[in-house]
Amino acid sequence: MSAPPSPGLSAASDTDLMALIAARDRAAFAEMFGRYAHRVKAYVLRSGIGSGDADEIAQDVMVIVWSRAETFDPARAAPSTWIFTIARNRRIDHLRRAHRPSPDFTDPAFQLEAEPDGADQMAAAERDARLRAGLAGLGPEQREILLAAFYDGRSHAEIAARLGLPLGTVKSRIRLAFRHLRGILGDDLVEESGDD
Repeated sequence: MSAPPSPGLSAASDTDLMALIAARDRAAFAEMFGRYAHRVKAYVLRSGIGSGDADEIAQDVMVIVWSRAETFDPARAAPSTWIFTIARNRRIDHLRRAHRPSPDFTDPAFQLEAEPDGADQMAAAERDARLRAGLAGLGPEQREILLAAFYDGRSHAEIAARLGLPLGTVKSRIRLAFRHLRGILGDDLVEESGDD
């Protein structure tokens, strides 16, 4: 896991090493790796993560040090703080993945709905056409109130306030509209359309 440190860089500060790593100096990275890889692994091991996963996390952290060294800002933190912040984030990511439940593909949420057969599709299309024709046969006041109630999802009180009508007028227009639709479409279709 550790790379041999470069003899010329062993006296360099961590901040100087980070500047060299940002310039893609491999010897500086080898020195930084030698200084921190085992410390990062020990930090991760203390959180209860196994040795193999700790090695992998330490490797990931050091790869990030190499690939993102130019984003390090010595005015904001010391190199060790930056490195251990990366290690902490990787450790948290690992723990989240480890504790995420596996999906249960037998759960109904994962099941595809069956495609309706041709007869069902034709019946639905016919029902929709009859409903549209029934709505077209309503007076404009009744149609406006039904559309507001069932397509816009507005309450009777909201419709009354919006149209400036008494609540009783809104309710009676809805009842009259359903009576008209029942006469044209039949009871089953009106009930399916939302007459509770």
